[in-house]
Amino acid sequence: MINPFHKALAFQKIVVILLTQSGGGQSQVARPPSRIVALVGDDIILPCHLEPAADAVSMILEWGRPDLQPRFVHVWHEGQNHLVNQNPSYKGRTSLSTDKLKHGDLSLTLSKVRLSDSGTYRCLIPKQSKESTVQLIVGSVSSPVIAGINISRTAAVLQCESEGWYPEPEVLWLDGEGNLLSAGPPETVRGPDDLYTVSSRVTVEKRPSNSFTCRVQQKNTNQTRETEIGFIISDECSKVSSSSAIRISITLAAVLICTLAVVIVWKWQQNKTKINRYPVDEIEATGHREQLMTKEKTAKLDEQLQQKDELKDLQVEVNALRKQIKEQDELVFQALQGLREKLNHQKLDVDKDLNETDMKVKELDKESKRDKAQAYFQLKDTFLVFKSKVRHRKEEHEQLLLDTDKLVQQIRLKRENHKE
Repeated sequence: MINPFHKALAFQKIVVILLTQSGGGQSQVARPPSRIVALVGDDIILPCHLEPAADAVSMILEWGRPDLQPRFVHVWHEGQNHLVNQNPSYKGRTSLSTDKLKHGDLSLTLSKVRLSDSGTYRCLIPKQSKESTVQLIVGSVSSPVIAGINISRTAAVLQCESEGWYPEPEVLWLDGEGNLLSAGPPETVRGPDDLYTVSSRVTVEKRPSNSFTCRVQQKNTNQTRETEIGFIISDECSKVSSSSAIRISITLAAVLICTLAVVIVWKWQQNKTKINRYPVDEIEATGHREQLMTKEKTAKLDEQLQQKDELKDLQVEVNALRKQIKEQDELVFQALQGLREKLNHQKLDVDKDLNETDMKVKELDKESKRDKAQAYFQLKDTFLVFKSKVRHRKEEHEQLLLDTDKLVQQIRLKRENHKE
């Protein structure tokens, strides 16, 4: 069956040539078909030709829509595309063929047609003031759906609905012989996408093997879609069905039965597997718990043993430090004892020297003047010697003080280390 849309395109191939000028055998722009019909998403060709045919590659050609701003749909400028001022809604969707331009074919290819592409297009050669126009009508269609909303033994109310149409369509009801049925006024709703949804209801009598057709059509785009529904009359009751509805119902029932069977078998196998494996799983779980408890006990024992070993090592180190401190304290004590003895000896020596000096002074008082002078010099020598000894003892005393300070400092350091 030939699509009505293709029929329309076939009839639109008739071209009436209009010569806008008659001078010198110049090529003229031929008038294309008055309109082109396309559906949303189609790729189409907007026709434009030079008569007689001439090479148009080096010409300036403008395809535009006067109702847009900017108006340029596609511009060809002396051998190449010039799309700087192209309307953004056509970006990436227009093209011209260089091979066809060589033979005077100025037709524009428009891809992925949109509803907004509807309008009048102008094919223009500015330098020669030659032009032609073509109207593009873009439509959108969908198949209608019929449902029975009120069914009795003798009559039924049928509703037909179809979404996604453009331009606005009309709805017709036909009986099995193709006669129009009287139906109520259709309801039309235009959505935010500019597409129309139409619905219509009709009341019909139910007869054996009777059928009804809902037809949705759009005359401007020459598009028609229809759906048929039939009645099957039985002794018990009357039913409304269509061939597509019956097939869908049977398919859904079969899928549902298969799905239920698979689920039942799967659950039965799962329950059987659980029953068979229960003792084994229980034994494995018990053994696993015992292993975990054994591991935990072993880990605790190892930790306790390790702590005991560490305590033993620490006790040994403490004892060694105590012994070392005791030895060092003994050495310090001995050193201090030695210093004390030295100081005592020095004191005794000083006392002895003082006594000797006193005795010599007393003897000097008993001598005569001549002997006193000589004794004076002897006393002087004695004082010099005594002074030298005192200086020497002073140095020894200072050294003893330094040694004592060092010992005291060592004792303090050892005590601090012992506390840490």
